[in-house]
Amino acid sequence: MKLFCRRFGTGQPVVILHGLFGLSDNWVSFGRQLGDHYSVYIPDLRNHGQSPHSKVFDFPSLEDDLVELVEENELESIFLVGHSLGGKTAMFFALHHPALVKKLVVVDISLRKSPPNREHQLLLNAMMAVDFGAATSRSDVDKQLHATVKSSKLRQFLLKNVYWRDRHSLGWRLNLQAINENLLSVFEGVSVPGSYPGPTLFIRGGLSDYVAETDIGDLKIKFPGAEVKTIANASHWVHADAPGEFYDIVKDFLDR
Repeated sequence: MKLFCRRFGTGQPVVILHGLFGLSDNWVSFGRQLGDHYSVYIPDLRNHGQSPHSKVFDFPSLEDDLVELVEENELESIFLVGHSLGGKTAMFFALHHPALVKKLVVVDISLRKSPPNREHQLLLNAMMAVDFGAATSRSDVDKQLHATVKSSKLRQFLLKNVYWRDRHSLGWRLNLQAINENLLSVFEGVSVPGSYPGPTLFIRGGLSDYVAETDIGDLKIKFPGAEVKTIANASHWVHADAPGEFYDIVKDFLDR
């Protein structure tokens, strides 16, 4: 699948993969900053943003899309950065194609299979329940989401996925039906033979439980060159909660 992709800067290629319900736009500020030193590629994953929709939504398909992106742009020795769903996709890719990845950065996700996440299902249900026939602005959508999603910050994150389908009607860029039908696939663990020997950085939020202390041993078996950094006051959305500290940690790791 040919993905929509934003690009900034020139130099060594860095590919950044967003998380579930995200899109490349979430990483534009970080990408522009990094683009002063590297050639940055930020795709929308399938069923997200401006990339095509598909009934198929699992890690093999996400990985295949990344292979196509790398081949299409003739990229070699990439620096691969992934957050959450994008982080798992990045791990699959690095384990299957270690020769293509020079360095790996995984943001707030581990190898383990997770139990179905009630919050993600709640967010999906809230988005699918929006009546766009009764919405003439994003603020109308926000009011509908507020009935279920009380966090203003989380609603603003979701509202980035709202767009004008034509002059008179709004809609979701996300393929909510496909994501909903395949949600369990998102929580699958990373079970791939072998290991990735290259330099690897795991960044976790100190307020998040996505990477527990008990996960670190397994991470270092599959990624023996791994180091783990914790940003103390950040949640799962580490790059949004502590953008300056996050940028400095990633930039230092890539520059080494």
